[in-house]
Amino acid sequence: MESRSPTPDGGARERLPNLFEVLSRRTLAPVDLFSFYIYMRDVQRSVDYLDFWLDVSQHMSLCRHYVRELRRSVLISTPDLEKSGSKRSSQVLDNYQLDRTSSDQGPSGTAYNNNTTKERERLSTDQRLSAFLRTDNGSKHSPQNSTGSRSEDNTPGSEHPPRPSFMTGQSASPSPLNNSNTSPQHTVARADIRASAEKILYTFLLPGAEREIILPQGILNEITNAIEKEGRDDPEVFDAAKDYVFQAMERDAFPGFLRAKALGNIVQPSMMLRLIVGLVSLFAAFWAAFVLILLDKGRATRCWVILPFTVGVYCVMSHQYMLDPLLAVVGYSEYTFMRWHRVKETFVR
Repeated sequence: MESRSPTPDGGARERLPNLFEVLSRRTLAPVDLFSFYIYMRDVQRSVDYLDFWLDVSQHMSLCRHYVRELRRSVLISTPDLEKSGSKRSSQVLDNYQLDRTSSDQGPSGTAYNNNTTKERERLSTDQRLSAFLRTDNGSKHSPQNSTGSRSEDNTPGSEHPPRPSFMTGQSASPSPLNNSNTSPQHTVARADIRASAEKILYTFLLPGAEREIILPQGILNEITNAIEKEGRDDPEVFDAAKDYVFQAMERDAFPGFLRAKALGNIVQPSMMLRLIVGLVSLFAAFWAAFVLILLDKGRATRCWVILPFTVGVYCVMSHQYMLDPLLAVVGYSEYTFMRWHRVKETFVR
């Protein structure tokens, strides 16, 4: 699909949305992220790709929150840092000024060519985040250390125990994050980021994984080596896979999603039901018409045949165009079988 710049927040969109806007939650029903998830699950049968995208985006949010907490802990523990001569740690953290509006769940930069200044700044920020997490791997300045949590022994030559992860059933850290998602009210430990990266690897990428997705072998090898051998857990590890999945969804799934949800308002089970009802109605109409003619019934009686003909044509045409005119008039769209919601996207309506 052709790449298009996202509509600025608050602006009126006089066109159909693109995949970037849907994944960024900038769209409304029936072309919102929830509808796209249902379409990937029920129609494309490839919801694992979308779940991988969402998990990587959540991993990025987790890393952002970790750096935000890290910066806050440094500023709290050393309030006169800027006045002193040692500004190295402060400069490293200040290079990543977290912007709460920069949480767009977009691709890493190669899959979605957007040349706007805001997007370039977001990509630069994400790159600085990954670079900081790589240099911070094993750093003593971390939220868990500043709050009294345990820290890893980074003495040269020391043997490190296996990292706790969800695969061993152990808690990744004493942080309350493990029990309450990534709520901004809780501290994120570095072990949480590590566990998040491992979870993505073991759930979606390794051969024989529970929800394995198909990726080029080169990309898979790079991610596996980066996490298991190099010990990396920064978001940049998944950039190549994220771009590949984005392009695959944009090419294979998103055009069908727009046809089904933006240009139509019924789902496949409803389409099949309408086809069956339409064909049965047409058969009954033709059969009744021939019977009434053979029985030499009057015109007033034969006029009733118009009713099954109308129902049959209406149902068949609704199936053909994936559009129910009556639902369109009242402004509703079907997102699962016999469950409707109001069309809120202005251009679609």
